[in-house]
Amino acid sequence: MTPDPGVPEVVLDDIDARPGSTASLLRTVIGLYLRPLGGWVPASVLVALAGDLGIPQAQARTGITRLKQKGLLLAERDGVSGYRLNPAALPMLERGDRRIFQVRTMTDADPWCLVSFSIPESARSVRHQLRRRLQWIGAGVVSPALWICPGHLQDEVEQILAELGAREWATLFQASAPSPAGTLRDAAAAWWDLESLRREHVAFQSSLAALPDEPFAAYVRLIDAWRVLPYVDPGLPPSMLPPDWPGARSIETFDRLSAALAEQALAHVRRVALDLRVA
Repeated sequence: MTPDPGVPEVVLDDIDARPGSTASLLRTVIGLYLRPLGGWVPASVLVALAGDLGIPQAQARTGITRLKQKGLLLAERDGVSGYRLNPAALPMLERGDRRIFQVRTMTDADPWCLVSFSIPESARSVRHQLRRRLQWIGAGVVSPALWICPGHLQDEVEQILAELGAREWATLFQASAPSPAGTLRDAAAAWWDLESLRREHVAFQSSLAALPDEPFAAYVRLIDAWRVLPYVDPGLPPSMLPPDWPGARSIETFDRLSAALAEQALAHVRRVALDLRVA
């Protein structure tokens, strides 16, 4: 069985997809369950699971086709029409697993990674992509060509630079605590959009009141509402955050609900997959 030609070698997560949208929910289902199901799934199973999330069949099929066009899925028959996870998507999904389920927050003693780059005008599209992807991993902007992120993200920065072919234009530094002219909290507020991050946390916490009763739908919508936050929030140390920062509450609530729902949700997916294969 030959994969579709022309799919991208690197598959990026679409964190711009609006939580709760068809695109976002389908990506969440695929990220959670294609690997436990062996990497391939009949199209009918994906459509049925989308239906359990309230997505109409036609809308689900259109959304799945778009994910195939973006390179996340490869069309593949195994007796019936189905989709295989693009192997190029595995690094992105594994990175997502670490971010979503193993959230790291910094202490005041943890190191930082500074990213300094000077990209020529002839490669300005690379410069734009680099800035966008650094923002996606929660890096802050000290100046247009100097970004800062937690030290434990240095490997991700290296990977981004390699994927963009930009390593020759960048220098990385491991650093201890910054020493700005003002306070660390003032510096953090200048380097990151903390008010926007606060709104994201509040919106996540508010969304939990509307989780469905059924474990599968509740778990997928929980992950879907949460999955962007661990990327865009770098987990700053206490000395750089306002005293009423909502991040710890978000993490605690997510961990508790995720632990309560994950096993039942996976059992539901396996039942759907088995029932439709037998049918």
